[in-house]
Amino acid sequence: MTLRDVSEASGVSEMTVSRVLRNSGDVSEKTRAKVLEAARQLGYVPNKIAGALASNRVNLVGVIIPSLSNMVFPEVMMGISRVLDETPLQPVVGVTDYLPEKEEQVIFEMLSWRPSGLIVAGLEHTDAACAMMRNSGVPIVEIMDVDGEAIDACVGISHTRAGQETAKEILKRGYSKIGFLGTKMPLDYRARKRFEGFNSVIEEAGISLQAEEYYSGGSALRKGREMTQAILVRNKDLDFLYYSNDMIGAGGLLYCLEAGLDVPGDIGLAGFNGVELIEGLPRRLATMDSCRTEIGKAAAEIIAAGSDKRELPHGKRIELEPVFAPGDTLR
Repeated sequence: MTLRDVSEASGVSEMTVSRVLRNSGDVSEKTRAKVLEAARQLGYVPNKIAGALASNRVNLVGVIIPSLSNMVFPEVMMGISRVLDETPLQPVVGVTDYLPEKEEQVIFEMLSWRPSGLIVAGLEHTDAACAMMRNSGVPIVEIMDVDGEAIDACVGISHTRAGQETAKEILKRGYSKIGFLGTKMPLDYRARKRFEGFNSVIEEAGISLQAEEYYSGGSALRKGREMTQAILVRNKDLDFLYYSNDMIGAGGLLYCLEAGLDVPGDIGLAGFNGVELIEGLPRRLATMDSCRTEIGKAAAEIIAAGSDKRELPHGKRIELEPVFAPGDTLR
């Protein structure tokens, strides 16, 4: 199927068809509608590679995230899509599984297509990945985190501060025998920053963590149940559990209620992310919203502005402010 086929089917010149499909030039609405209908009926798909050879850029935006099973990132994608839907740009997703070497390969593949921009989760990457992004010549936006140096632009929250603010809320409510439950953190930098921020505040108050429990892989909800049971069997006097995310926190809440524990009378609980799932729990888990959709929208707006030269994103830093929600699991 070629441009000539669409030209013959619509009864206009190939040049006019090209203008319509590129959304450029002075073409009447009647002619535009006729060409688009002919293209649709014929199943014509334009050759974007040919256009990219001339412009050295395709209308794709690479979005590189660590996971699709984590409920956080689909909401980030929702924010990105809401903005890009109003532009010619189309998001293309790559998943890294929190592995730096895999992220490096995904970045290489994405940039080899000369996208109109790249949105990448996190600020920590391999040296090679940083060099590729720095030398790419396209807008780069790192998302989810602002605690560190960005390649170009960044949009996110301070996870260190998120951990600190949660700790202050816990101490304000009189909790002192605290346990932490989370993912193994060597490569989950944002979870580590929250943990370090939380720990720094309670240590300043003269309190040490009484117990810690970690997991990797599997169902977070089920793991939350299992981890909560394990930590409470070993440490029966804990009065508060801080979970690195809401999913394991939800599992922990369900375990506590099934075990007959008084929440928050006997024990307080808090998670992180503010995912919609917690609204359906028997009690609302205390949490802090990570501003996922807002982050996606702000990142896409930077890319869209940079792609049409309205605004260059270099050095732009947008820090969003998450709000702590005490829910029903804190006294």
